[in-house]
Amino acid sequence: MVGIRIGADVGGTFTDVVLQRVDGTYASTKVLTTHDAPERAILDGVAQLASSEGVDLAADSVEQFIHGTTLATNALIERRGAKTALVTTEGFRDVIETRTESRFEQYDLNIVLPTPLIERKDRFTVAERRDARGDVLVEFDVDGAQRLIERLAAEGYESVAVGFIHSYVDGANERRFRDLLRERLPNVSVSISCEVSPQMREYERFNTVCANAYVQPLMASYLVRLRDQLHERGITCPLYLVHSGGGLISVESAAEFPVRLVESGPAGGAIFAADLAARYGRDRVLSFDMGGTTAKISLIDDYRPATAKSFEVDRTARFKKGSGMPISIPVIDMIEIGAGGGSIASVDSLDQIRIGPQSAGSEPGPAAYSLGGQDATVTDANLVLGRLHPDTFGATDIDLSPRLATDALTRSVGERLGLDADAAAVGVAEVVDENMANAARAHAVENGKDMAGYTMIAFGGGAPLHAARLMDKLGLDEMIVPPGAGVGSAIGFLVAPFSYEAVRSFYTSTTDFDVVGSNAVLDSLTEEAMAFVRQGTDSAVTVERQVSMRYAGQGWEIPVMLDAESAFDDFAAELLSSKFTKAYEGFFGRAIDDLAIETVSWSVRVSSIVATPERVELSSEPSSMMEATASRNAYDAVSGARAVTAVLGREDLLPGVAIAGPAIIAEQQTTTVIGSHHRCTMQPDGTLLVTRASDAQNGAPR
Repeated sequence: MVGIRIGADVGGTFTDVVLQRVDGTYASTKVLTTHDAPERAILDGVAQLASSEGVDLAADSVEQFIHGTTLATNALIERRGAKTALVTTEGFRDVIETRTESRFEQYDLNIVLPTPLIERKDRFTVAERRDARGDVLVEFDVDGAQRLIERLAAEGYESVAVGFIHSYVDGANERRFRDLLRERLPNVSVSISCEVSPQMREYERFNTVCANAYVQPLMASYLVRLRDQLHERGITCPLYLVHSGGGLISVESAAEFPVRLVESGPAGGAIFAADLAARYGRDRVLSFDMGGTTAKISLIDDYRPATAKSFEVDRTARFKKGSGMPISIPVIDMIEIGAGGGSIASVDSLDQIRIGPQSAGSEPGPAAYSLGGQDATVTDANLVLGRLHPDTFGATDIDLSPRLATDALTRSVGERLGLDADAAAVGVAEVVDENMANAARAHAVENGKDMAGYTMIAFGGGAPLHAARLMDKLGLDEMIVPPGAGVGSAIGFLVAPFSYEAVRSFYTSTTDFDVVGSNAVLDSLTEEAMAFVRQGTDSAVTVERQVSMRYAGQGWEIPVMLDAESAFDDFAAELLSSKFTKAYEGFFGRAIDDLAIETVSWSVRVSSIVATPERVELSSEPSSMMEATASRNAYDAVSGARAVTAVLGREDLLPGVAIAGPAIIAEQQTTTVIGSHHRCTMQPDGTLLVTRASDAQNGAPR
């Protein structure tokens, strides 16, 4: 390490900034996110850390600045991107509205499908057509394209998405249209689907290129502002972004393909949890990341987060696949729900408490923040229940108000249900905990996993407050709250590799396998991914290759890993058939005989090699039990009543000592709550290990 490294994670409520010192240790801060200009919160956080650490940003060597943001996600959800047009093949104008004709709620006669990102009046067509093999059916109409470009100019579009049918096979016509458009309108952003997402299935591909075009002007402007303002403060090192697949890319690549940033913050959290899983030798981990706006849950097996080739943004129905906007890019597989500290509590027409997905965010924030918020939130409930306290709340620029929290809970929940503020707070806390537990169960089932034997790693400002309760609801036996938990995603940025996954559809069959074409696709994908990675590092890399395969007649594929280097030869069909059969048996229990096997899409991931973390052995056997000198009356979910609860600072726990629940362990950026049948043991590296206490120690679990 030759210099300082900085990671910054912009969330919906807080912006987390972490400074990695030359010796590898961390300093961190949390500031409220400034939604009108997100870079301002980052710069404020950097200035705070520079002051507290005695760092002269202009003189001291800042080696890297790594950033993740929810800006692209929020722009898609809130529909506040650029004025965007979609240009597609004649006859395919309504693909993003007709979708796949599937229904996410099969028996709902009044189902309302999500509104497409681009309205019909902003969708245009050009005469051109290729078939699935890339053969020309209709020649590209140059004159028609130029007339359309004049119309786009007259109507003042800021960005244009281009998605032609079967362009994943041959994108020449998309590139021709882009060249014509740039010649006439050089200041208009253009995204073409053969570069953004060169994969079959036009609905998903068109949605992805629309999303990229929609947020591109916003993200490009933001990234340029951030880079320029960092330079003004003396931070002239490279600026890198964390993409949804959990790796680093250059700011130039991020500005060109901002759709790759849609899950950048949560991806950093999963990388953080994977690094900890390797450090503590836990090969089955449930990553639980709860911030101010959302909660993210992912499964990490064998020290690697699960990945997917697509995901959905802005689901209109909770846990319902198909109710959101599909984005077909490589992503760390996780489930994300509107359950954060700022999630708003309300009562529906059936007198049921509902939490989120709306959030008070940072402006105006929870009622307890005294910043003008009127709605009751999860944070308000935790304050009323005694889990949070104005004296131990870590955010230095926020003074919690129990009175305002009580008033908000009474007004938003209590009056509707005939409950006092305490009972309303219990209801809010239990509902949000059950929502998150249900999300974890659904995610595990969708991935064919049994959560028995998993260890939970809890991080983010809100997760340690709720993790022990989730541990009970999910039947887990062990929970880890690492050092720096409150800013875990930002720390994850600093341990992420430079990586990029290139994906492309290419169809062939084992009955007539195209050896030359398959090798050419893999070589091209490797070259593409390597080019992105080499923008950030010249260090050694690993190459992982994968193909998505299916039986002929099936509609979806399963992933099959390939050897990293070897090219296909005349025995490729037999080799792939064997690999696919084993993978299929692993997914579904048995293979199908006498059916042809098809390859649909191929991917290559290139990653820089990161150092393996030094192994730390965790122990739940304490050297001594610690008695807290302070306590307060707080709600204990295990007994269902308020109880005298030990209160201590995390810095007060020495390695090897344990505290029996109920207890509250406060630190600068989060608070860990443990129930009356839990025990927390401090580990040598500062990690909190929470387990269930035995019957003799602290009563039977329930």
